[in-house]
Amino acid sequence: MGHLAGRRITVIGAGIGGLTAAIALARRGAEVTILERSAELAEIGAGIQLSPNGMRVIDALGLGDAVRAASLPSRAVELYDQWARPVIRLDFRARRPDADFRVIHRARLIECLARAAGQAGVTLKLGQPAGAIPADGLVIGADGLHSLTRQALNGREVPFFTGHTAWRAVIPDPGTGPTTARLYMAPGRHLVSYRLGDGLRNIVAVMERRDWQDEGWSQPGDPQALREAFAAIGGAVPGWLKRVETAHLWGLFRHEVARIWQDGRIALVGDAAHPTLPFLAQGGVMAIEDAWTVAGCLDAEADVPTALARYQALREPRCRRIVAAANANARNYHLSGARRLVGHHALRCIGRLAPDLMPSRFDWLYDHDPTNETP
Repeated sequence: MGHLAGRRITVIGAGIGGLTAAIALARRGAEVTILERSAELAEIGAGIQLSPNGMRVIDALGLGDAVRAASLPSRAVELYDQWARPVIRLDFRARRPDADFRVIHRARLIECLARAAGQAGVTLKLGQPAGAIPADGLVIGADGLHSLTRQALNGREVPFFTGHTAWRAVIPDPGTGPTTARLYMAPGRHLVSYRLGDGLRNIVAVMERRDWQDEGWSQPGDPQALREAFAAIGGAVPGWLKRVETAHLWGLFRHEVARIWQDGRIALVGDAAHPTLPFLAQGGVMAIEDAWTVAGCLDAEADVPTALARYQALREPRCRRIVAAANANARNYHLSGARRLVGHHALRCIGRLAPDLMPSRFDWLYDHDPTNETP
């Protein structure tokens, strides 16, 4: 333990970033309290992908066994066109056989993190008023997409609608063993699906539309409207969508990466600092990386403002790059006309002639080890 021993810290928000930060801080000796506005730790059913950069933090916190027991290994990402014809297979594990790509139900991950936080001595207070930022002491703002902590540091900001809406759904799936993420691309829309374990399959279906006002992803969606919107996609998709009984629909709004992440007393982690579109599967993982780094910086440096300034300097360039890459994928998945034909043909050729080329473009993302960033 270093400079965190005995330090009192308040974490606002008990999502992935807040719970991971609380664990990382408490394991280094801090006295941590989490303030969560919800009356219970309940998550809408959805899946999350954990890539090796995030799993390295999970392992460093001693949570690897618990998370692996609640998740499935992921073998690859397979891209298909709307007629379910293979376009390219991205076998990320082939470049790094020992690396751990996993998928997990978000609720199961929250359960693992909450249990570990309690074991580390973290105090969790549920049902706390939104926006109740303590007037003194060190504060970690992990209050998500609509962060009032971010607003306190950066002022009021107006996000803009990307022209995309998305459905989330979970359906029964009796499959066993490792899973593969399948991504089906069609003009103006795409659908990604993978098994989660526990007899479940995750579905995220994104389409372009302009008639949308509300941000957020907890709104009920019409399963029949989902089926109609993606009726042109073949393969396994119609069978999956036929089994959807409950769906949630949300509009995708783009928020800029925060200009100010910290003010010497308050620091932002996760979506509060850098909301991202869900097209690179790194939202939760970025929050996990942030949590480790902010704890390490605070433990290594006695002066809190200096530690928090270092945290932002370490994390901001990487998070900006990830957010930009996710934005680019949104365009690439929805090509139409001649651009789609040319693009898919090029990917098929790359897959046959240089199968390692596309996965290698993500070395900077997956080979990163946050546990080496700080002492």
